Amino acid sequence: MLSIRYLWLAAALLLFAACVAVTAGGQPAAVDTQPVAAAATAPDALLPPSDPPFSTLNWDTDFSRRTVPWDEILSGGPPKDGIPAIDEPAFESIDAAREWLSDRDPVILFQLDGDVRAYPLSILIFHEIVNDKVGGKPVAVTFCPLCNASIVFDSTLDGQVLDFGTTGNLRNSDLIMYDRQTETWWQQFTGRGIVGEHAGRQLAFLPSQVISLADFAAEFPDGVVLERPSFASRPYGYNPYTGYDSSTGRPSRLFTGELDERLPSTERVAGVALEGSVKAYPFSIAAASGAINDEMAGIPIVVFHKAGTASALDGQQISTSRDVGSVAVFDRRLDDQTLTFVASGAGTFRDEETDSTWNILGEAIDGPLAGTQLQQILAFDHFWFAWAAFHPNTEVYAES
Repeated sequence: MLSIRYLWLAAALLLFAACVAVTAGGQPAAVDTQPVAAAATAPDALLPPSDPPFSTLNWDTDFSRRTVPWDEILSGGPPKDGIPAIDEPAFESIDAAREWLSDRDPVILFQLDGDVRAYPLSILIFHEIVNDKVGGKPVAVTFCPLCNASIVFDSTLDGQVLDFGTTGNLRNSDLIMYDRQTETWWQQFTGRGIVGEHAGRQLAFLPSQVISLADFAAEFPDGVVLERPSFASRPYGYNPYTGYDSSTGRPSRLFTGELDERLPSTERVAGVALEGSVKAYPFSIAAASGAINDEMAGIPIVVFHKAGTASALDGQQISTSRDVGSVAVFDRRLDDQTLTFVASGAGTFRDEETDSTWNILGEAIDGPLAGTQLQQILAFDHFWFAWAAFHPNTEVYAES
């Protein structure tokens, strides 16, 4: 039986006959963007060797090394590289991008050493991985539509630069990547190697944000936007997973784990893992309050929410999909002062201590602290079912 994922993508072909089948064979400069999860993290324990219950044809992976049970790995439908990564990304100006993207379109903002780039989810929904070099650093910009997981990784491990492709397989409905140097399989959600030479190893996360193109353009007018690749014909701007993030109950047959019913399965959460503490902040609560002041592991943090960003996984056309907004998480401490934030309207925020105004990127744009920058906390914009599957002991933020 074809997977639901394959059927969704095949449906996109029926709607857009000109495109090739997706499953065919073939931050602001002040933010500390150093790797957050060190590659020296203790490796996961290896499981006893056993033959995988699937064909290993066309793979050079060391299948004797793995950290997860074989039955947790499912075929998502496409074969190896059936969803083609972008290996030679080209970029265009914001004005050029606006010829086909709306101001509401979601983009992954990533910047390093003054090199500021936006990666539209309208492109990544069809390619899932962009192998790029930003500020001179090799990085992998990734997006798993089934988990709504956008994550940027440092591509260098032990001095070796890796570049990544898609295996066509999933675990907990999440993309399993592979590196082309050792063909190790990597879990996108966690950045951990799960099968192969680097099984148990950790890729380093790099901070990023999903924001609207309008917010990107307002803050970085000279920034560049990933251009639609010329090697593929896809209905960029359209969503082959129409209605996916409005589903109730089990999101798809590609997720076989237990559902944590504390939240709806496709509720968006800002997931934070900090100093051994793990917590999920529902978008619904963040949107209602605008700013959540909290503390994790003794660190005062704030979760900002700003309306104006469309869902990439709702309507057939992303630009007209429902507004889910953007979130960002920051350390509330600035010098020797802990700030308390409230939403001040028009997508900005105000601290009660100095009455300064802040934007969604954690920058003070008016008031006594104008020009200062909050330190970004690594946070992940994911669907709840996936966050809970990979972090079963997570807390869930609830209004007191």
